[in-house]
Amino acid sequence: MSFEILGTGSAHPACRKTNDDIAQLVDTSDEWIRSRTGIESRYVCTTETLQDLALEAAQKALKMAKVQPKELDLILVATIRGDCITPSAACILQNALGASCPAFDLNAACSGFLYALDTADGWFCRNRAKKVLVVAAETMSRLLNYQDRTTCPLFGDGAGAVVLGQGDALLSIHLTAKGDPLTLRIDNTDGQSPFLKMDHPAEQYLHMSGQNTYRFAVSNLCRQLKLAAQEAGIDLKDLDWVLPHQANLRIIEGAQHRLPIPTEKYCINIQNWGNTSAAAVPILMDEFCRKGTFKPGDLLGLVVFGGGLTTGSAILRWTIDPKKIFDSEVSK
Repeated sequence: MSFEILGTGSAHPACRKTNDDIAQLVDTSDEWIRSRTGIESRYVCTTETLQDLALEAAQKALKMAKVQPKELDLILVATIRGDCITPSAACILQNALGASCPAFDLNAACSGFLYALDTADGWFCRNRAKKVLVVAAETMSRLLNYQDRTTCPLFGDGAGAVVLGQGDALLSIHLTAKGDPLTLRIDNTDGQSPFLKMDHPAEQYLHMSGQNTYRFAVSNLCRQLKLAAQEAGIDLKDLDWVLPHQANLRIIEGAQHRLPIPTEKYCINIQNWGNTSAAAVPILMDEFCRKGTFKPGDLLGLVVFGGGLTTGSAILRWTIDPKKIFDSEVSK
């Protein structure tokens, strides 16, 4: 016994910034960003906290699933950085929801959502849980160098959530990690210890090697999706939809050229969100779920990559029937 998805939710800040807005801060342009990334705009936090986004996404997912917070047996939050070092974002979310179950965070960068699904799978397999809430929430805008035109246009803020229940919809899941402290890195605070001796205090924003990231991403999107399909006992051509990490449209297109999957089967929303790290795939899933794109029995291929360097892929059978779940307001 593993799980099936009972409900999805997502949230974003009120403030939307276009490429032209970013061009007011750094030497770039709308054409430069679009042509290299496919991104047109992104949401950024102004007054919102990560917890605001996580709570809204969680509440939407719980509403769709028709599950009360008191029914939850576990809350997982995937995030690079919560609002606090401690308590965890998951514990703060548990308190806000009025739940009473175990709750903890995990950090696998952009692969965090898949790592959280795999963790949840373990709880279901051991009969430790009947209902699990998984939230991925990121405020990447707070971790960027707005003098670096190669990174600051790429990322946005948001949260995505799923409620999981007992079922057999997870056909396979595959995770990897290849320790690499240089390709993608965000340094932490050094604090104020009088005993610390550092010649060069850490700069607390994202550092990324674009070329190395691109090569790693394209090759691993293909490899990991193939492995997940093989473990599920299906052919890649059997997939109805592919939900790839929304990091860069060029990366997705690079994978499309190498895989025997029609381009119309790829779900894409990077143009409106940018890269929301761990939140990207659950946000994408919620958007296309609420459009009614997915039908019961559809096979979904999820594939991600991120700092670490980490990857994740999974094959899921969709079980939510939009005709039964959505009221007229939700289905718009």
